Amino acid sequence: MDSLFNIQIGDLIFYFIAFILSLSVHESAHALTSYWFGDDTGRLQGRISLNPMAHIDPIGTILIPLMGFLSAAQGLPPLIGWAKPVETNPLRWRNKDMANISVSAAGPISNFLLASVTFIVMKTLMLSGMAIPGYIQPFTFIQPAPGQPDWMLPVCTFLSLMLMLNVALAVFNLIPIPPLDGSHVLETLLPDSLKGVYDQIRPYSWIILLGLLWLGVFGLILGPVRNLVIVNLLWGY
Repeated sequence: MDSLFNIQIGDLIFYFIAFILSLSVHESAHALTSYWFGDDTGRLQGRISLNPMAHIDPIGTILIPLMGFLSAAQGLPPLIGWAKPVETNPLRWRNKDMANISVSAAGPISNFLLASVTFIVMKTLMLSGMAIPGYIQPFTFIQPAPGQPDWMLPVCTFLSLMLMLNVALAVFNLIPIPPLDGSHVLETLLPDSLKGVYDQIRPYSWIILLGLLWLGVFGLILGPVRNLVIVNLLWGY
């Protein structure tokens, strides 16, 4: 029991490092893209930065990810947290519709890119014979091949967490429910006659999100994506 507790504490540390890094990249991508379109609000607030202190929200970056770690440890899809929202001033944007779509999509795209880089590293380790398939749960999708040094295990664990979290963050944030990034993209693309109707769900968005989470809808979305990435693409089964 003591050794299992120690392993979980070690996994928890890696989990938070991977999560905070992924979230910092996500928020920096929002701020940087907004700056590219002419709005320097995020830059002036120090949000174009990988310094986690610029992005941490006590509940969304600490409490919810801790619950996510516990749920993932039980084989459930991880809960996804959040950082402080990046403030933007749309009045400063050039080409406002394109800016709104690009700024909103920048976060999920940055997580897809992080997941892709992580996937390539993991696949390379497997093809080189340094790593072998691990487990779908909880945190080690690859594990060191026999004869590899001890430091390979934490490397495999950290890479697995980076892949899992960034895929989950990217997919989760594309769901078109306020205040997720996908909602801004959808709202921009909707015809004017429907924008007002869509905006009426905003006050109830957190209730909707919590309801979908409780009903397991996010698990139904993330589960097949995880299996595709891990089982079919990474392991090649």
